[in-house]
Amino acid sequence: MTTTSRPARPRRLPAHFHSIVFPFILSIIMCGTVSAVSTLKGLGLTPDFPTRWLSAWGISWLIAFPVLLMILPLVRRIVGAIVAAPAR
Repeated sequence: MTTTSRPARPRRLPAHFHSIVFPFILSIIMCGTVSAVSTLKGLGLTPDFPTRWLSAWGISWLIAFPVLLMILPLVRRIVGAIVAAPAR
């Protein structure tokens, strides 16, 4: 009988980091998407699109991440008032 070793699991952050990591990832994805669409609509697919898009993304992310950190508790309360808690 042979045993196969499983690859080591990557280390994970402790659960208390969820309130920072969640808006961090969300803001990266959302700002990237919105700034790409907005830049593409404004400029079209020009040679300088990547540079202009990354500049727009960076500025918008610097605003979006702190805003998400501030409004997330309010959004959780609003969603809790609208959506029933899951049955256990």
